[in-house]
Amino acid sequence: MPDAPTPIRTLDDLQVDGRRVFVRVDFNVPLAGDGDARTITDDTRIRAALPTVRRLLDEGAALVLAAHLGRPKGVDPALSLAPIADRLAELLGEKVDVAPEVVGDEASRLSASLRPGVADQRILMLENVRYEAGETKNDDDLARAYAALGDGIFVNDAFGAAHRAHASTEGVARHVEHAAAGLLLQREVETLEGILANPGRPLVAIVGGAKVTDKIGVIDAFLERADTVLIGGAMCFPFFKAQGHDVGSSLCEADGVEPARRALADAESKGCRLLLPVDLTLGREFSADTERRDLDGVDVEDGWMGLDVGPRTAAAYRDEILAAGSVFWNGPMGAFELEPFAPGTRAVAEAVADTDATTVVGGGDSAAALQQFGLGDRVTHLSTGGGASLELIEGKALPGVEALRRG
Repeated sequence: MPDAPTPIRTLDDLQVDGRRVFVRVDFNVPLAGDGDARTITDDTRIRAALPTVRRLLDEGAALVLAAHLGRPKGVDPALSLAPIADRLAELLGEKVDVAPEVVGDEASRLSASLRPGVADQRILMLENVRYEAGETKNDDDLARAYAALGDGIFVNDAFGAAHRAHASTEGVARHVEHAAAGLLLQREVETLEGILANPGRPLVAIVGGAKVTDKIGVIDAFLERADTVLIGGAMCFPFFKAQGHDVGSSLCEADGVEPARRALADAESKGCRLLLPVDLTLGREFSADTERRDLDGVDVEDGWMGLDVGPRTAAAYRDEILAAGSVFWNGPMGAFELEPFAPGTRAVAEAVADTDATTVVGGGDSAAALQQFGLGDRVTHLSTGGGASLELIEGKALPGVEALRRG
């Protein structure tokens, strides 16, 4: 078993009164409309940053906020952070100034004009950091320019970007006196590392989605640590193929068959129970209006595709989840976005919500499913990280997190 990772520095380690703090946040939110009519369709990520923002303000800091939006190729007005700043101002009940650039003379002037502790004069949001080509290249000069906008303090609360070695997530930490995690990033790291290092037993991992190759690192990590791994979604078909079953027209990733075969062998040698569906719900094609039938078994005929786990599987998985001490879930059990093929994912989501276990949901489609079924507030921790949460579970070093470790 790997050694426990070195703890990260947190807001408790900082003295921010009277100082400008450079804060990386994850405000990569969905927008609808064009130009001045753009509206935010989901402000969850903005709300998730509020506890860190409010604490720093309450402790007397002024804030220089940095975030990205989309993947612009240079300056793109359609991906300006202006509407995000407006929404943040509404939520805080306080003015948020917006710099017309990421770094430069005007950004420096506006940063210098901030007044720590003075309402309506203490928050500046920089423009979309990905307007700068050096951001994703972790350019050292750009990182140094970010640091110069504050008073030697960097707080990273953007867990969703922490797996990227970018100038605003990793590089800037090398040019400040103090670097620490915001409350959101701290909770993400401590919760995800905790479920690996010291979980309540039994530990049940539910891994679904389309591709084994996307999740094999997660599966391998839990084969080492979990008591039971439940497999669902289209990724079950490479496992079935490795066992010699027919998969019909089901989505079956060819490159996933060998990793699935290896995982089955590893589970047996490591004493971890790896459970696969025992029945399926089939459709003729990927459509809500397609012909549908239940299959008591897993050998799929040509012309049919598996689009959900069946009721016996859903019931068995529910029993495993309800008996767990800790649960990690990432990936749906089927095409839950199509109502005829949502029952399997709904059953797992309801079990995760109903269990008394510590429950950690690794973002992405699992988070979307919980929200779709109205269960998002009934889990212990719902990760905002997506790819970052999976990489942390896999045991990979996240550059934005490593920059905050205690040295």
